[in-house]
Amino acid sequence: MGHAAIVVGAGIAGLASAISLARTGWQVTVLERSPQLGEVGAGLAMTPNAVAAFRGLGFGDDDVAALGYPTRAGGIWDLKGRPILALPDTPVMRRSVGLIGVHRRRLHAALHQRALACGVGIVTGTPVATVDPGEPEGAPAVVEGREADLVVGADGMRSAMRAVLFPASRPVYSGYSSWRGIAPGAPGYTALQQYWGPHAEFGIVRVAEDETYWYGYVALPERTVIADELGAARERFAGWASPVQQVMAATPPEVVLRHDVHHLPGGLPRYTTGRVVMVGDAAHGTLPTMGQGAATALEDGLCVGLLVGAPVATGGRLAPVLDGFDAARRPRCRALARASVASGHFGSHLGGGWRQTLRNSVMRLTPASAITRGSHAAMGWTPPEPASPVLGTPARRTNVSQEEPHTETPAPFGKASHQCPAGDPLA
Repeated sequence: MGHAAIVVGAGIAGLASAISLARTGWQVTVLERSPQLGEVGAGLAMTPNAVAAFRGLGFGDDDVAALGYPTRAGGIWDLKGRPILALPDTPVMRRSVGLIGVHRRRLHAALHQRALACGVGIVTGTPVATVDPGEPEGAPAVVEGREADLVVGADGMRSAMRAVLFPASRPVYSGYSSWRGIAPGAPGYTALQQYWGPHAEFGIVRVAEDETYWYGYVALPERTVIADELGAARERFAGWASPVQQVMAATPPEVVLRHDVHHLPGGLPRYTTGRVVMVGDAAHGTLPTMGQGAATALEDGLCVGLLVGAPVATGGRLAPVLDGFDAARRPRCRALARASVASGHFGSHLGGGWRQTLRNSVMRLTPASAITRGSHAAMGWTPPEPASPVLGTPARRTNVSQEEPHTETPAPFGKASHQCPAGDPLA
């Protein structure tokens, strides 16, 4: 009998965790509070580390190609469209700041389909309010009456798992809200474009041959109610560069979303407790100013399998590999969170007047080589080797019978995404 895991949350981090555990032979059940599975959102830019983590889950070249539009970071402009930091289109730069523009629903569908192919049970309409974390070498964890050898808390920024297990760690409002939209067509948008102005940022990236994702990130009081989101966005960014005006003008009002941006300053003091491992926004929700939220969610999910699932499946003890996961993931995610705060202070959170002039002047003097060096620390991540098992008394195995999964059938994705061969290596 294999080991049993419960994953709480069926977002990007949760599905990635479920896939990585299932590929090492674990019996995995995902509990999702929403009545239907699906990702709410518009687009994202998958940086090289995100793509590396995605590939580590067993996806191939065809799957990566099917995700979206291969492009790169083109640079930063001021609100009038004058370049602040131009990034040349060279092979070296593409390796450093190359990315894939992706619709979030397309990424989520790929993970959903792969999870089902790997035998993961997905139970929707199941909120989690009670959790007993258990003991790594003793009692099993219990989630809503279900026992498990391992529980993965992947239920997002407003994590119920975090509220129960780490009540002192609470997300706070950043002071910023973000509009997001998808415009049909992609005239001239060959690279990610970012525009900075006082207390605001606007970004544009192509996510398909015929779709362009944009976001408008602005200072705004929390829980502001706006009747016409697109109209408010166009008013807020009136006078900005022509690409900003064009992409909003091409966007149907009904597809425009806005959400208040929260983050978890410092992240959790530890990413594991008992038999529970916390991942994604539930563990380290960060500002979006470096575009690393989905990337670290994929990294976390892959590492649950590599650093926890694989060694336990081969007879190792649970306690030391949970310590290893925390040691591997927490310093990196904390560093990225700090960098995101610093990026915000220097970029979209910066006030107007002389501050903008000084910042822009400094950035215009920045050599492109500095960008490639700086990007490598965040985006040059590659998956670790599977952890070696620490032998001794094996981690307890729980006999958990999977419920009949209640989940929608995802749309077909890629040529190989339906496959999860037995014994498929994680490396």
